[in-house]
Amino acid sequence: MDYYVMADVAIEKEMGRRFRELRLRRNITQEELSERAQISLTRIKSLERGKGKLETMVAILRELDALDNLDAFLPDPGISPLQIAKMQGKKRQRASGKAKAESEEHEW
Repeated sequence: MDYYVMADVAIEKEMGRRFRELRLRRNITQEELSERAQISLTRIKSLERGKGKLETMVAILRELDALDNLDAFLPDPGISPLQIAKMQGKKRQRASGKAKAESEEHEW
């Protein structure tokens, strides 16, 4: 991901999304994370929305020409193997029949 072409707000939202995805992948609620990290629930919610202290971090990383380090700091969790398995179970099994109806119209 090329962070240098992205606005700070977009980077903050992406990082918030990654924090949220990582938390969900580990099956931890916001409340549990709040208790474990001893951080208020409001701050957890703000972080996942890309608000709060992230804006300071992004601004500093940008100024230090170190935005590329974000992928090492917080890699994109991607799609979990369970989600992939669920999606494979929903592969298309039949055609819609539109092509057949169109070909019948052109028969002589």
